[in-house]
Amino acid sequence: MRIIPRKAGLVAVVAAVALGLAGCGSSGSTTGDGASGSASGGGSTQPVAAVTSTNVWGDIVAQVGGEDVSVTALAKDPAADPHSFEPNAQAQLSVSKADLIMENGGGYDDWMDTMIAASDSSAPVINAVAVFQAGVQAAAASASSSAGRASQDGSSTPTQNSDSPGDVNEHVWYDLPTVAAVAHRVADELGALRPEQASFFRRNADAFADKIAGLVTKVDAIKADHEGAAVAVTEPVPLYLVEAAGLVNRTPAEFSAAIEEGTDVPPTVLNDTLALFTDHQVHALIYNEQTSSPQTQQLLAAARDNNVTVVPVTETLPEGKDYLSWMGANIAALAGALRP
Repeated sequence: MRIIPRKAGLVAVVAAVALGLAGCGSSGSTTGDGASGSASGGGSTQPVAAVTSTNVWGDIVAQVGGEDVSVTALAKDPAADPHSFEPNAQAQLSVSKADLIMENGGGYDDWMDTMIAASDSSAPVINAVAVFQAGVQAAAASASSSAGRASQDGSSTPTQNSDSPGDVNEHVWYDLPTVAAVAHRVADELGALRPEQASFFRRNADAFADKIAGLVTKVDAIKADHEGAAVAVTEPVPLYLVEAAGLVNRTPAEFSAAIEEGTDVPPTVLNDTLALFTDHQVHALIYNEQTSSPQTQQLLAAARDNNVTVVPVTETLPEGKDYLSWMGANIAALAGALRP
């Protein structure tokens, strides 16, 4: 997990607006420059004011809420690293007035927790990593129950592998089942805030989850055709998608850890990583365009010099894309890179 030092600028922002926030209550709407929905549940109340840490989660909230939610997405620049986003006073004010807050969690957007604490907000907070971990725990419990029944009838016991809570890959928006679960959690929270529109939010979440299921089918097709194929990554950003597609990440763990932590890659580790391309050990390089360093640039050059396909990925939505079209394009690019 990337460790990002807390910036002095964030502390200054919080201090600068603390007095102003003392007189601010929660508002039923907010001025958002992030995602917004197109369908309406026909409610007569003001739209729910939702603030999300990134435009990825902002789009998902908007897909569920339609015109009955006004979304302000804070980190949305496709050229900037969301880990190091520095909120300003306007962002802090938006959080203080929010009816619903959506964060990624897992250390990815700690600046969001800082702003929530400074705002003294009582708005419900959805944490995507917590939703992911709940899914892991439910799967483990289900597997344990199945194992118990299997041992009683003499059949074999299945093995369940899961991430430990302290070792979670925080880039959970690349885990499609988690995204569908988040959409349903959003519907639950919006329904609690606007009970008369709860069924509308549930229908939207169900429709969104159905489209996620279509993306899962495409990922399953990659697995059926290319299971076991080796790839390299600059960071763990796309690993949930990589693993769901049955692909094997050959990148040395020390390389990815150094890039995530912003430290230098040891020379021997860098040489081993470059050999993945010079020795044609991988079919593709999945490259995070929002975090660049001399070492990742060397990998990019090595991939291109050795005719290894580069699949660019980002951590926030590209301009003009929603979550479904963006992730669909990522899946199509990955499938294309693996074709002979």
